[in-house]
Amino acid sequence: MDGATRRIRILKELSQAEKTLSATKLANKFAVSRQIIVGDIALLRASGEEIIATSRGYRLQVPKTDGLEVKIAVCHGPNQVKEELTTILENGGEIVDVIVEHELYGEITGRLCIKTADDLEDFMEKYQQSNSSLLSNLTGGIHLHTIRCQDQQALDAIQQALKEKGILLAD
Repeated sequence: MDGATRRIRILKELSQAEKTLSATKLANKFAVSRQIIVGDIALLRASGEEIIATSRGYRLQVPKTDGLEVKIAVCHGPNQVKEELTTILENGGEIVDVIVEHELYGEITGRLCIKTADDLEDFMEKYQQSNSSLLSNLTGGIHLHTIRCQDQQALDAIQQALKEKGILLAD
């Protein structure tokens, strides 16, 4: 199969997937190397396809639906990551990304796409098994999250719960 045909089929796979698809899974499906898939995704993104890359794989950008999408400022150490993210999920939120301010690069954003407890467990497992450090380590624990939630009541519950845990950065 030529590259153009494979990229069309990759888009079809992504559009039908309920969860993220890893480059390895796509490589196995199309009998090519993982690096070929990474290149295909780069070409698709460069051509305007809204493909999100997460630590768990790729997915198509989902258009924003009803509800709120806001940024919240938080501060905590590495030992509170799971507590922070669990608190957001349990109060009706979805964690879209993490954002830090870097001295040289400016704003750095990492896509998280954590919608469920399973997504959180996958993220935590990958974090614990990797030699990677958190983006918030660059800023002494201060970072932003873009979160989605159904309504203002859910946002208020998230912020109150994070405040009670000493995680929400407030004036």
